[in-house]
Amino acid sequence: MQRLEQQLLFVAEAGLLKGVDRQTMLTRPVRRENSAEHSWHLAVMALVLGDYAPPGTDLSRVTAMVVVHDLVEVDAGDLFVYASAEDQARQEAAERAAADRIFGLLPPDQAASARELWDEFEERRTPEARFARALDRLQPMLANIQADGGTWREHGITADQVLAKVALIEEGSPELGRYARDLIERAVRDGILRAPALD
Repeated sequence: MQRLEQQLLFVAEAGLLKGVDRQTMLTRPVRRENSAEHSWHLAVMALVLGDYAPPGTDLSRVTAMVVVHDLVEVDAGDLFVYASAEDQARQEAAERAAADRIFGLLPPDQAASARELWDEFEERRTPEARFARALDRLQPMLANIQADGGTWREHGITADQVLAKVALIEEGSPELGRYARDLIERAVRDGILRAPALD
């Protein structure tokens, strides 16, 4: 029963992700998205948008990756993607410590497998990880469009800041990267994203 108890302890801990709020706004109901909802939405995207992954991509691995990628936020919380480099560095350290603790709750074989998925996602060393990261970057953009600017408006984000994030999408899927660039252009044209700041 020890193995089952370890597995169920991890499952309970993973459930805490439902209480971690993100910056992303939902429109129905109007509230912040939580990190568990974000991960689920990425899994749906992996299922539906697999046509745009590089040939030979193992989509089951992509799905597993997006399910575990934010579990570290149970301890580390979520950080706004446009946060400062200093805050990003602090978050990275906090997430690594969280990965050690949270994946360490599992039996050793499963702990190693889950941690490998998380590390692979973070390091973007495979086509699967790069596609998973592309989905992770695209999903909040889609949410901001749906929320009429959402956190872009709330934080005064400009198109050049959003465009800087598109490189990760293009790295994982050129087609989704092109779509993201078009999406940003339309958002500026429609007035829900500020044009790039002029020097």
